[in-house]
Amino acid sequence: MPQSPEKKVHATVLIGPAKERRRYRRARRRAASQIHADAAAARRAEAKALVDAERAEKRNTPLLPPSGESGPAALRTYRRLRIPLHQDTSATLSGAYPFLAEGGLGSEGVFVGQDLFSGSSFVYDPWVLYEHGVITAPNVVLAGIVGSGKSSLAKSLYTRSLGFGRRVYIPGDPKGEHTAIAHAVGGHAIVLGHGLPNRLNPLDEGHRPSGLSGTEWATIVASRRRSLIGALAETVLERPLSPLEHTAIDTALTSTLAAAEVPILPMVVDRILNPDHGTDASLADDGRIVGHALRRLVAGDLAGLFDGPSTVTFDPTAPMITLDLSRVVENSTLVSVLMTCASAWMESALLDPHGGQRWVVYDEAWRLMMHPALLRRMDAHWRLARHYGIANLLIFHKLTDLDNVGDAGTAARALASSLLANAETRIIYRQEADQLGATATALGLTRTEQKLLPTLGTGQGLWRIKERSFVIQHQLHPDELATFDTTSRMVAR
Repeated sequence: MPQSPEKKVHATVLIGPAKERRRYRRARRRAASQIHADAAAARRAEAKALVDAERAEKRNTPLLPPSGESGPAALRTYRRLRIPLHQDTSATLSGAYPFLAEGGLGSEGVFVGQDLFSGSSFVYDPWVLYEHGVITAPNVVLAGIVGSGKSSLAKSLYTRSLGFGRRVYIPGDPKGEHTAIAHAVGGHAIVLGHGLPNRLNPLDEGHRPSGLSGTEWATIVASRRRSLIGALAETVLERPLSPLEHTAIDTALTSTLAAAEVPILPMVVDRILNPDHGTDASLADDGRIVGHALRRLVAGDLAGLFDGPSTVTFDPTAPMITLDLSRVVENSTLVSVLMTCASAWMESALLDPHGGQRWVVYDEAWRLMMHPALLRRMDAHWRLARHYGIANLLIFHKLTDLDNVGDAGTAARALASSLLANAETRIIYRQEADQLGATATALGLTRTEQKLLPTLGTGQGLWRIKERSFVIQHQLHPDELATFDTTSRMVAR
């Protein structure tokens, strides 16, 4: 039976050769790809049309001019702010721009130099800062290695203060470097030493403060004489006195004052070793050791300085007074004795309510703090600084010098540490690397401040005033530089 034409064609496709089947599959793939391409082109055209419409809308939207609208609506639309340049003080601008640089301590006080962080001038005056409530203790500690410039800073601080009505007391100058400065400012330098004609009577009355009656002054003088002789004896003996020794000294001093209007130390020594008739016979034995200790000051290896009336006077009205110990610096006991006498003289002047404000400078403090009697006097002056109206300045090389004062846990070590605790101004000049840890611990320095210390140049110091820190470059006038020079013997002229 014959087949229809349509069926013949269909059968031909199904059973055609393999080449025709591959052509058919390629045609289908091309058709599918064309469909996807047309769809992607349609999407791109739609997105482009949307973007073009948004741009056209922005172009056709009216905007305000850069200078704002004019006319009645001028103050109701955006306008560029136009103000003139403004200048103000750093104290005011520090509130608007904090954390950029320290505002400083103000402009009242003694000019020191330049603040290396802010570039401004730096001034310092402990009495002004105390009056403004910045500090509560006017004492200053200054430390720095040899050649760092700490001595020049100390000298410029107290000499520049003279113009503000301050006075300067230096109860002990082991190197004699303050003598020339005292003469230059119109002060006095008391030079003591073997072979010199000067004598110092420890039992002098000293300066009488104004406002005291005769009876009050006599009581004060008697008390100071007793404590001074006791301190001299403790210094020579290098131990505290016993109650019996105190009694022997008091009895001998009372007997001396009854026999002489102007007592001197040899008289007291003679009555300690040979008590007057009518006194307790055992006093000769009780005071024998202390009598022979004091005899060193009038007839032994320390003789020649305390065995007669004073040939020098302590004038509290002078702008500057210094005790030059450069001739006796090799004898530590004699240095301590002289310092003790000078401190007693100074105390009578400090008690004067009209004495004014004074710097009390302890140079080469590591030498002075080795003697317990002198250390106790220093501690009393530091604690009573506000009452006396004084600012104590303690100068030494490094803070670990305090660890050499007495043994750990002793009263002497505690007194030395209290000197640092009672000073709210700490000035640290360059320190060696092995001192950084101890210095940072003692002063509570931050890590940044600790790393700064070895990099400081000559005359540069880290000032810690309570919780505030400054890095200051000390500046000297050429005349000051020549007067304060301590390297003349090391430099060939």
